[in-house]
Amino acid sequence: MLGCENAWIAAGSLMVSIKNEGSIKIADSQIDEALNRTRRQAIGGYCGLTGVCGIAPAIGACFSIILGAACPKDRETSITMKVVGKIVNVIADETGPCCCKNFVRTALAEAIKLTDQYLNVQLPISDEIPLCTHVERHPHGCRKDKCRYYTV
Repeated sequence: MLGCENAWIAAGSLMVSIKNEGSIKIADSQIDEALNRTRRQAIGGYCGLTGVCGIAPAIGACFSIILGAACPKDRETSITMKVVGKIVNVIADETGPCCCKNFVRTALAEAIKLTDQYLNVQLPISDEIPLCTHVERHPHGCRKDKCRYYTV
């Protein structure tokens, strides 16, 4: 229900989706690198301790790898940071209490917009929002009707 494996799901899903779309060549080694970078930054409990959910650096790692971002670079690093900032903001709008399943869905929906904006890659997204079936499993209590994925 909660945990950093959700960040790995986000990074892996985004990288494989971009690879499958085909406009940008993504090697398996780049997918592995996104997962390794995510593992180093997605640490349990840090969402509450530092204010950064591991899903944000996971999405950032994807953009960083694709763009070749690095400290001495300009545009590539700027875009990556803007992406992470947007992801943090959309996740922040979904807190109270935190729900990693919501965060993955919300972050990937935003990442799809950002891949179009910054990478010129159009990924499909369904107009139908899949409803959550994990309400009773949430250890901190579900946000219920405050969550866009909640079902009665």
